[in-house]
Amino acid sequence: MTLHPGRLLAAALLLAATAWPLGAGAETLRFATLKTGTVNWELDTIKHYELDKKAGFEMEILEMAGNPATRIAFQGGEADSMVADWLWVARQRAEGKDYVFIPYSTAVGGLLVAPDSPVQKLSDLKGGKIGIAGGPLDKSWLILLAYAKKTEGLDLAAETEQVFGAPPLIFQNALQREIDATINFWHFLAKMKAKGFREVVSVTEASTALGLDPETPLLGYVVSGDLVNNKPELAKGLAEASRAAKTLLATDDAAWERLRPMMNVADAAEFEALKAGYRAGIPGEDSVDVEAARSMYALMAELGGEELVGAAKTLPDGVFYQGE
Repeated sequence: MTLHPGRLLAAALLLAATAWPLGAGAETLRFATLKTGTVNWELDTIKHYELDKKAGFEMEILEMAGNPATRIAFQGGEADSMVADWLWVARQRAEGKDYVFIPYSTAVGGLLVAPDSPVQKLSDLKGGKIGIAGGPLDKSWLILLAYAKKTEGLDLAAETEQVFGAPPLIFQNALQREIDATINFWHFLAKMKAKGFREVVSVTEASTALGLDPETPLLGYVVSGDLVNNKPELAKGLAEASRAAKTLLATDDAAWERLRPMMNVADAAEFEALKAGYRAGIPGEDSVDVEAARSMYALMAELGGEELVGAAKTLPDGVFYQGE
């Protein structure tokens, strides 16, 4: 993805110049987040530089112990927003819950092997062990399954042993050479690349080969349809504050130095890899291509079935925030 720092910076300056000042009647947006989640880098940037106030609202961050807790807080009305993938939002809409997705990140991972691994292509993993974070319905795993079948005629699930676990555990298993290949969340893979691990195939490459659009944001801020319809200025403010934070983090290395203590990095190489990974995942400024999302949804429904997407075989309307 090509970033356009000049255009992004102009947008941020325009936001700062035109945003109304935060007054006594300004709305508060309560955001439920995993305490160690990478979204906190962006949220902390929003708070530190008062990008929420410049966008006309006050952000309140509610730190949660785990992802299930963030969803409980959001679905129970204790929080106004959280981060989730749009497939989850689509499933909720199909089940009658009016949730809306505001793009946050296109960052995806890939399949990595150790620096000295003989593996050069997926078929070289026959008989090997793959560690996968996120479980058997992990989107990256499903896309790589389809890619292996299409490009190499390989049933990757049948020809390998899969080890499913929490992202930190899979990360440690990889470092200790207990598995032959790894599929993990992007920030763990970034740390592995900093240690010399090699990417055999990226999810972006696999998606493109399958005719999917890799620019479709996977993760986003989730808000209720009620908020979008009845408090449109708050939904717009969240989108604008997020974009302004991305503008800053895309262009200003000093903003990253401020975040470094909360990034849990072991060395400079990890720090640079995480910074580059976040920047690479900044979505474009255009609205989500709904037709491209329909194609991806259809593949996920085919591969993951009802367990992943629920009863809806096609993408429900209204998943993606379209702004004003």
